[in-house]
Amino acid sequence: MTKVAVGADHGGYVLKNRVISTLKDLGAEVVDFGCDSAEISVDYPEYGLKVANAVASGKCDVGVIMCGTGIGISIAANKVKGIRAAVVTNTYMAKLTKNHNNANIIALGGRVISEDEAEAIVRAWYTAEYEGGRHQRRLDMISRAEDENFK
Repeated sequence: MTKVAVGADHGGYVLKNRVISTLKDLGAEVVDFGCDSAEISVDYPEYGLKVANAVASGKCDVGVIMCGTGIGISIAANKVKGIRAAVVTNTYMAKLTKNHNNANIIALGGRVISEDEAEAIVRAWYTAEYEGGRHQRRLDMISRAEDENFK
């Protein structure tokens, strides 16, 4: 069973319960890192980093993070070595970010996409498979850049 870390700030909270439900429907074990309300403003880096650290450490296999646009929380998550977090706004991007980039985290925007779109995106990403091949060379380049720049 795949263990999926999920986290959102107040701007992404609107999508969080639907994402969790979708992941459970797909057979995933979900670890919820918060937040727990859209009513109180919280800092997206806290939740992006919690999910990213859980994935990078191996405590979780992959993650889904959400803020207002997906952008800020993905920037925070990508500060963790080994994380490939991609902002995804449609199913085509979701599928390709797994096929080509083996994204271990996707970021969604609660003010950008609907709950129905979020469900479709999560399904497309979760069920897609990494193709390897020529794409691995590129991921190896990214890993070398991390080794050189994450001191």
